[in-house]
Amino acid sequence: METQSFCFSVKSSHDDSGGPSLGRTPANRISRNLMKFINPLPFVTDMERSKAFYRDVMCLKIIEDHGNFVRFENGFALHEGRSLLQTVFSRNPEVNEPYGRNNLVLYFEDPDIWSSFDRIAPHVELIHGIERQTWGQRVFRFHDPDRHILEVGEPT
Repeated sequence: METQSFCFSVKSSHDDSGGPSLGRTPANRISRNLMKFINPLPFVTDMERSKAFYRDVMCLKIIEDHGNFVRFENGFALHEGRSLLQTVFSRNPEVNEPYGRNNLVLYFEDPDIWSSFDRIAPHVELIHGIERQTWGQRVFRFHDPDRHILEVGEPT
C-alpha cells in the first residue's frame, strides 16, 4: 500500500486582506523538508527568577528580553507561562505550581563537564551527579526553578 507524503513546501500567496490564500494544490509544490526545529519554549512561573538562573548559573547570554519572552544566545528561550497560555489558548488561569512535569529533558553540552558540575551543583536540586551513560557519554541532571529537567553532557 502506497502512502502519500504531505511534507512539502507550497508557494505562499496572500489575498487582498493580507491573509493566506487557501487555494493551494499539489501543483504549488516547491521543495521538500524546509521545516526546521528552532527551540523548545519552556513555560516559567517567575521570569525574573528563571532569567537569573539561566544567566547566572547556566551562564547563558540574554540577547532578547521582551519581559514575558527571553531568548538566549544559543537559541534557548523562555516564556512566562501565564501570558503564553493566554496567547495560545485565550485563557489566563491562575498557576501556583511549577510547569516542569519530569517528562522533558532540556539538554546542554559542555566540554568541561567537571567545571560545569562544580559551578551548577551548589545552586540546584540534583537528580544525579556525573554518571557515564550506556552510550559512553558522561552527564549530570538536575531541575531548574520550574522543575524542568536539565541535562549537561560532554560532547560525544
